[in-house]
Amino acid sequence: MDEILTYGEDVNEAPMQVGGMSLFAELIMSLGTSTKINDKLEALSNYFSVAGDKDKVWMIAIFSGRRPRRSVSAALLQLWCLELVNLPQWLFAECYLTVGDLAETISLLIPPEIMAPKEEQSLHYYIEQLIAIDKQSEEVKKQFVIDAWRQMNQQERFVFNKLITGNFRIGVSQQLMVNALSKVTELPAATVAHRISGNWDPVMTTFSALLHESNTDDSKPYPFYLAYAIEGEPAELGAPDEWQAEWKWDGIRGQIIRRNNELFVWSRGEELITEKFPEYHFLKDKLPDGIVMDGEIISGRQSDEGFLVLPFANLQTRIGRKNISKKQLQEAPVIFIAYDLLEYNHEDRREKTMQERRTQLEQIVAALHSSTVFLSPLIQFNSWAELATTRETARLINSEGVMLKRKSSIYQVGRKRGDWWKWKIDPLTIDAVMIYAQKGSGRRSNLYTDYTFAVKDGDKLVPFTKAYSGLTDKEFGEVDYFVKRNSLEKFGPVRTVKPELVFEIAFEGIAASNRHKSGVALRFPRISRWRKDKKPDEINTLEDLKQMLEQYGK
Repeated sequence: MDEILTYGEDVNEAPMQVGGMSLFAELIMSLGTSTKINDKLEALSNYFSVAGDKDKVWMIAIFSGRRPRRSVSAALLQLWCLELVNLPQWLFAECYLTVGDLAETISLLIPPEIMAPKEEQSLHYYIEQLIAIDKQSEEVKKQFVIDAWRQMNQQERFVFNKLITGNFRIGVSQQLMVNALSKVTELPAATVAHRISGNWDPVMTTFSALLHESNTDDSKPYPFYLAYAIEGEPAELGAPDEWQAEWKWDGIRGQIIRRNNELFVWSRGEELITEKFPEYHFLKDKLPDGIVMDGEIISGRQSDEGFLVLPFANLQTRIGRKNISKKQLQEAPVIFIAYDLLEYNHEDRREKTMQERRTQLEQIVAALHSSTVFLSPLIQFNSWAELATTRETARLINSEGVMLKRKSSIYQVGRKRGDWWKWKIDPLTIDAVMIYAQKGSGRRSNLYTDYTFAVKDGDKLVPFTKAYSGLTDKEFGEVDYFVKRNSLEKFGPVRTVKPELVFEIAFEGIAASNRHKSGVALRFPRISRWRKDKKPDEINTLEDLKQMLEQYGK
């Protein structure tokens, strides 16, 4: 039998970390069950205070989206569990259906009597072994996983399985982790956020190098400043002349960086996407050195008015592709709409005012004379009422609404209230009837919370979208009660239900689609309200959807 290989340092030779994996598992369970921000902050701070340095690095990596790729498939995990506990496949399927999560199902099914004497291992040991076995035989992988299961209690096994499947959903923002690190290291939160961003390898990076040593990575982006949806009326923000208004574009938030004669393009999700957008490569020779621009990557092209924004669906054809064909470049051209300047002449400009940064950015973009990079146009307005009227035209130019930025604001880190607000246009809505239901995941794994909706087409019902958010816990419970008593057929985890419950579905956009029976696809569909005042025969029709497509289609 092949031996399990180690990755990076020789973890078998490393000193044992007391409470390594168990400490991480306790943290995850604590974060998953707590509803108070301060409790989560304290749990994270406590972890960073006592965990080993390599475990802390991997903790940061996991919570900032740098998980290693999956080395063991879900099918193999299920098979090994069946063999280990001698369970028939149909019974496992029923358990999985009830629990709603593969990692948790396996952790619950393995009985205590098969456990081996516990040998505590670190978090980084398990993660780096999972990396090491990626290219090994199935037998090697099986040996490692089952040996790990035998060494762990149910809680640790659940978290270990989550590391394999890569599905952590515990309601903790990266900003909360940054605040905890700031508290423990006594570094400013903005400094921490910047130092953990960019292109670093958890296997090769030490905690000290990540948080305390000066950075030499020319590609490193800045943490993005994010806006909250406007609260109340815009007039409550004060005098209009204190604010800058721009269109809110529907694309990918990004930063374009030129340092030391190299060009880098980053997405908001901290993915280095330079090679995916060759339209920007000319900037390596055109931009001055030591510049970081913040803006929106959108599908669009130059026009007589400046630029024309194309449907987001065009951009979707290029997202996730490693190689872009000539045809895709022609059918889904990409431009960059710049709206902020974070670095100039290698100097951090974030503490300058919005107005100062904008003035410098205007000069930089104008000097490019480019058909690919454009300055985000300002919306001229003298009153909030005037801006509200202009905002209503947003869909005509494929915009989601308006961004409001205080002219005196600095560029902050993360989502903050006060200086930047997004004022989106009201969503489109349509009334539909629920026809299918499926159980949710996580804390909703025992409730039917994922629904498919239909509109009328003559005497038929045509499914057109799915949604699983927008109701209160009480309403989800009521719908679950209805589904369990009004199911007509069962197709695996899906139930066909009597078409009696009517809901208003809200969505941001509508596009033609050959993949859907209805011929349309909705952008960001969600339940806006339960229409208990409406009967099924009062729902909208397929023709209504087609009219929306004709009027608002992208």
